[in-house]
Amino acid sequence: MSTLNERHTLAEQVAQAMGKSVYNNVEAHKDITPRLELQQKSPKLMSLEEAIRHSGLKDGMTISFHHHFRGGDKVVNMVVDKLAEMGFKDLHLAASSLQDVHEPLIEHIRNGVITEISTSGLRGELAKEISHGLMEKPVVFRSHGGRGEAIASGELHIDVAFLGASSSDPLGNACGYSRSENAKSICGSLGYALPDAHYADKVVILTDDLVPYPNTPNSISEHDVDYVVEVESVGDSSKIASGAIRDTKNPRDILLAQQAAKVIVNSGYFKNGFSIQTGSGGASLAAVKYIRQSMIDQDIKASFALGGITAHMVKMHEEGLIERLIDVQSFDKVAAESLKNDPKHKEVSACEYASMHEQGAATHYLDIVILSALEVDVNFNVNVLVGSDGIIRGAIGGHPDTAEDSALSIIVCPLLRGRIPCVVNEVTTLITPGRTVDVVVTEYGIAVNPARPEIAERLKAAGLKIVTLEELRDRALSVIGNPAPLPFGDKVVGVVMNRDGSVMDVIKNIVD
Repeated sequence: MSTLNERHTLAEQVAQAMGKSVYNNVEAHKDITPRLELQQKSPKLMSLEEAIRHSGLKDGMTISFHHHFRGGDKVVNMVVDKLAEMGFKDLHLAASSLQDVHEPLIEHIRNGVITEISTSGLRGELAKEISHGLMEKPVVFRSHGGRGEAIASGELHIDVAFLGASSSDPLGNACGYSRSENAKSICGSLGYALPDAHYADKVVILTDDLVPYPNTPNSISEHDVDYVVEVESVGDSSKIASGAIRDTKNPRDILLAQQAAKVIVNSGYFKNGFSIQTGSGGASLAAVKYIRQSMIDQDIKASFALGGITAHMVKMHEEGLIERLIDVQSFDKVAAESLKNDPKHKEVSACEYASMHEQGAATHYLDIVILSALEVDVNFNVNVLVGSDGIIRGAIGGHPDTAEDSALSIIVCPLLRGRIPCVVNEVTTLITPGRTVDVVVTEYGIAVNPARPEIAERLKAAGLKIVTLEELRDRALSVIGNPAPLPFGDKVVGVVMNRDGSVMDVIKNIVD
């Protein structure tokens, strides 16, 4: 019988042929520390400054963030403040979206810490300053699906991703909620962070609840995480449901929501197994409440609701009216808790949500989407990013992704906001092409794209008032007159990308 020693020479020959070394049986002591103690010595655990240094970040590189805490986010300002303190310059900030709370970035732009921004949206003072020409390089705006696609393809290459998580273990298994008694925050889905986690060269998880290994179920795997940083707070969950995703009590929004619901019920797509998404904006979010009774009366159940999930959708799911929820962003705490506890409430990445070339993207199987708008023009083009005053004040989000992929896209908007017309001759900025928009709902009537005559006939048969966008535009102008042209300058402050990676429009600076 051969022995280990007798086979050693043969093993050496095989190893040489394979280009491998031969196992050297030297004595080594294995670590017998109790594993709960060993976790606390994880080589991934470190301070924010240490994580930045270990990441290899250099001037001119790209850093990324997600916006699932929306107005309550604390990670962007915390990290960029630290980067400024450490002397970094000329960084490209690639965030899934930026909010009012990120106003401190203005000073970091002025000081040269941040010289480029890629995002889906801008709000508040930061947006106002950029609209007036704060940055030398234009901000690049992408839809959520477009951003996911750009990250996956390498067009938007991320050097270091800084991702806030409501819980993480010392190895980096992280998610947007926590099951521990020490939980401080909850944001629910981390859908917009998942492409960053998967494709970034280095990934830093910041968490305010470091839990024992293994943190399961997890949204982000330890496989994709390089460093874990425990901080006091990653975000204020109470500020997620604010601004554009408020639960409206505005009578006009409620009227628009009721009209949109009537369009859905009479569209021909309201049947068992239909799927639905509502965008941000009070009226579009509220519309789902008003189809509920029709679903009950007609014994109709939806197969899934998609996108930013709300408490209303969770309630209908729990009532059995919506079979499954597909969540790329939890729009309130109720939705976040549902994702935590309900196996039929599914989290998806931005790529799985709305990437143009992802075959299984959920938007490809979406029947109905209800979206809001700042402006709609007579060619059904939609603007959701730039106000009628020329100031950036919104976000592209999934607007063009869902409008294009859905079987029926419905835009809800008032005729006027104050003395600002929402139905115009030509949009200030093109975000969603008119060829992808099917119906526009206003309080003065419903316009149907001439490319969808069958929809117009169904709505007429249901007794709904059908008008043209030209009629709506003329009605708006009869009230407020022809608005003065906007004082745009010659500097390009923003570039709007189509979801296919082409340039769709530019945003010029506004001059006071």
